[in-house]
Amino acid sequence: MATRARDPKKKPGSTTAAVYATRDSDALIVVDVQNDFCPDGALAVPRGDEVVPIVNRLAENFRNVILTQDWHPPGHLSFASAHPGRSPYDTIPTSYGPQVLWPDHCVQGTPGAAFHSDLRIPMLGWCCARDSIAASIHIRSSMKTTAPTGLTGYLRERGITRLFLAGLALDFCVRYSAEDAVREGFVVVVIEDACRGIDVQGSVAAARSSLAALKATRITAGELSAFLDMEN
Repeated sequence: MATRARDPKKKPGSTTAAVYATRDSDALIVVDVQNDFCPDGALAVPRGDEVVPIVNRLAENFRNVILTQDWHPPGHLSFASAHPGRSPYDTIPTSYGPQVLWPDHCVQGTPGAAFHSDLRIPMLGWCCARDSIAASIHIRSSMKTTAPTGLTGYLRERGITRLFLAGLALDFCVRYSAEDAVREGFVVVVIEDACRGIDVQGSVAAARSSLAALKATRITAGELSAFLDMEN
């Protein structure tokens, strides 16, 4: 069933026809729009705060909106500070593949782990905290069924089949969540101008190549209306 949502640029009570037709089986997944990933944060994504107004407008058009939150314990294995002799942006081998080491960021209970103060989500369904279990466990994606986030089950229980992803950073947690969502059988749409990337050693280009190989759709927020009209 498609739900015709109001145009976020229009004032309440406007008689102008709405522009977005999202389904009840659609969800907007807003990935890690947190202070530490925005300017002056511990792991600032270049122009990361620019996604906030775009996400706010998008969120008004979905009945199902999920926020994911990076939520590390101190001394997390992805932190360079947990590896003597290593520096931020070094790469180390791990059981799940190469791991870029980061500055300490989004530590549980710190201001940096909080959501950006201008984020406005009127129809928030759930907040999914990630990496909250132990310093020795790293969960790069909220969509893995082997990871204890519960998000995949939450979506399936509600009959959600198509996911629209936005947030930070395009080339890491947005990418990994999109990849795992495709593998779990969801239809995935990444709204690229509602994302920003860190771009470590070509990671943005690698993310786009990976998403293309998995046949995840990439659009801009301005293309959403036409995409929905075509797909619905």
